[in-house]
Amino acid sequence: MLILVLVGSKKESYMSLAKKLDDASLVEKIKTSQDSQLFGILYDRYSNKVYNKCYSFTHNEPEAKDLTQEIFLKVFLKLDLYNAVKASFSTWLFVITYNFCTNYVNRTKKKNNAERLDDHEYHLGEEQEIGIDDINSLDPNKLTKALQLLPPEEKSLLLLKYQDDVSIKELQVSLELGESAIKMRLNRAKIKVVKIYNSL
Repeated sequence: MLILVLVGSKKESYMSLAKKLDDASLVEKIKTSQDSQLFGILYDRYSNKVYNKCYSFTHNEPEAKDLTQEIFLKVFLKLDLYNAVKASFSTWLFVITYNFCTNYVNRTKKKNNAERLDDHEYHLGEEQEIGIDDINSLDPNKLTKALQLLPPEEKSLLLLKYQDDVSIKELQVSLELGESAIKMRLNRAKIKVVKIYNSL
């Protein structure tokens, strides 16, 4: 009985110490130990944020919960690929989340109104620059609706940059694109959001 108590208290102190680690250190511990309880700490830190991002794509609680579980399973299996030098853990996790949600939406949803609008209405010159201040000055409720109508790839990019504060440099590394390509895609996505917003 005493042995069990000692083992239990050791495990508890080990877990409480692990909870104080930053993400990168915790990931290294998980990589070496393959301890799923340690991974549970990462899950607790980020599951609500991942769920909210999934929900913003599905607008369905059970689907968002399922996607959250699938994403964390994928993250656990791919943890060896995480490189703390290239990006923070949260950036890496959110890129996986947005890619997963984008693929899910594209795979399971039929062409929606946004795609039809995309085909017919958005042939604007790429030289037109839309600043984030222009976007932030729009009505929030209407802007939320416009974002929902944006194709998922572009919505993901905007959310990574402006909601999750991922830098252009981190986006370059995570998406394996050049700086000019990232900036061009961001501007295109902002132009589309404004056009959808104006059409509502």
